[in-house]
Amino acid sequence: MEDQKEADSEFAAMQSVYTALEGLNEEARARVLDYVSSRLGVVGAQKARPTFTQDGHDKREEEVEAPEPGSSSSFGSFAELYDATQPKSQPEKALVGGYWLQVCDAADSFDSFSVNKELKNLGEGMANITSALDALKTQKPALCLQLKKAGKSRQARKTYKLTVAGIKAVEAMIGG
Repeated sequence: MEDQKEADSEFAAMQSVYTALEGLNEEARARVLDYVSSRLGVVGAQKARPTFTQDGHDKREEEVEAPEPGSSSSFGSFAELYDATQPKSQPEKALVGGYWLQVCDAADSFDSFSVNKELKNLGEGMANITSALDALKTQKPALCLQLKKAGKSRQARKTYKLTVAGIKAVEAMIGG
């Protein structure tokens, strides 16, 4: 009985969302959905946008090939990537977190807070994520670059980007 109530509630929410978005153009719909999914913490909602045919079938079912095992797109969650890479050190954990945000989530860059948030969700959060990312910056070749710093204090938010060497390092960890 509880499952039916949940299904009815979910269907009612879908109807409400559909009605609210129906009159908007595609760009506006995407902005609204991205904003709401971000505010509610819905992981992966941005990349899971289906396109339906006239008869109601998801076009992606026909177009998308199965990902190659071990490729970055074969991980449905950060936990799966983390398990596949088995990072040992704090910098390796930060590297894998950055890889998840930059490569798997297709972001241009990432911030240290977001990496630590992903790690904390797995019970692997760090007391000082910045020092772990700094260790990646000082390696030769650098595995990570600091792009900018927002604010003047030492605790200011910093934005990072993995280098090609950093991406290859995680992919080597995936491969074994």
